[in-house]
Amino acid sequence: MSNVFSIRDFRFLFAGVSTSLLGDQFALIATPWLVLQLTGDPLALGAVLALEGVPRALFMLFGGAVTDRFSPRIIMLASDLVRFLLAAMMAAAVFAGVVQMWMLYAFGLGFGLVAGFAVPAGNSIVPMLLKEKDLQAGNSVVMGVGQLVGFVGPVAAGILIGKFSESFFGIGLAFGIDAATFAASALTLGLMHGGGRLPFSADASYNESIWAAIGAGLKQVWDDKALRLIFLVIAAVNFLFVGPILVGVPVLADQRLAEGAVAFGLLMSGFAGGNFGGLLLAGALPRPTGRSMRLFLIVLLAAFGIVTGMVGFINCTWVDFGLMLLLGLGNGYVTLILFTWIQTRTPKMMLGRSMSLLMLSSAGLVPISQAISGAVGAWSLTFLFVLAGGLIVLVALWTAFQPGLVTFSESLSANNRFE
Repeated sequence: MSNVFSIRDFRFLFAGVSTSLLGDQFALIATPWLVLQLTGDPLALGAVLALEGVPRALFMLFGGAVTDRFSPRIIMLASDLVRFLLAAMMAAAVFAGVVQMWMLYAFGLGFGLVAGFAVPAGNSIVPMLLKEKDLQAGNSVVMGVGQLVGFVGPVAAGILIGKFSESFFGIGLAFGIDAATFAASALTLGLMHGGGRLPFSADASYNESIWAAIGAGLKQVWDDKALRLIFLVIAAVNFLFVGPILVGVPVLADQRLAEGAVAFGLLMSGFAGGNFGGLLLAGALPRPTGRSMRLFLIVLLAAFGIVTGMVGFINCTWVDFGLMLLLGLGNGYVTLILFTWIQTRTPKMMLGRSMSLLMLSSAGLVPISQAISGAVGAWSLTFLFVLAGGLIVLVALWTAFQPGLVTFSESLSANNRFE
């Protein structure tokens, strides 16, 4: 772990990413709170969130191709500067008392468009800075700080906004903090390889059209049977798990757990804390390889499904907290291993497209999953969790018989031999 911090550029990246992620948490709380203060209308809040989420998903593959064309650092720097301007203008409007809903719609749309470029760039830059032997540790650090900030950031933002609950001053301050963190992140990115040509800039001979580049990235993943399998597994598990958790857990807390909203917070904190612990474990422990990796992945997927199903039957907050902690621990551990493997498996000239496709497979189907989960959960909450868990177990069984699983485990073994 200490090796990655000995690299100057990684230290700058870590500082910038940590700072901007913290600012994101303030905007995450301030935006919906401001919408509800202005309108009191959940439909308006849904529209703002949709304006942010839809373009982010639509532009993800395009953003990945653009990242490969220029460089992750250039795209991240430009994205931070644009988001600094958006957040600063929103803070100024709130402080001046002239904020209106159309501004929030524009703010959400702008952030969503920029995220379509920033997300694949941010997920492509670490392999450009670290040697392959340090990649898992580096990913653990970057992803771990994201989980940690996601655990504590909303609390800090809520306290700040609540302190000035009689006015919009706390909300304006939250947007101002978000803007300041983007400025700080842009500064750290500007200090990386300052004044020189980036060693990870795109090859000048790379003259494909953007659409041809996107097609080449999709083909590269599909033609690699191991990559194709892992992408399909990630997409399936996210579709089956994320919707039921985001929809089912708050309903579970409201209808079945005595602590209500407090229980909801505890369960989601348990999952976030488990993710953080899993990321740290994966970054510190040797990776399983060969047959042990195949067995480990199948058992973990099956256990994931079984524990998800159990959540639907348990009406004790602390038992549910423990189950969510276990789910988070397994999720964080396997996510880091798969994420790092995908980075090492993908040619560097295609990392942006590969990472954009990964993010799309992880998050692109979530709105559909949430809609289906809402319909099933309204009929039977227990059945929602049992159905999701049972289907995840079936995914585990299907994965066990796929030829790509052998290729995947063998490539992990090969990577270990060269580290």
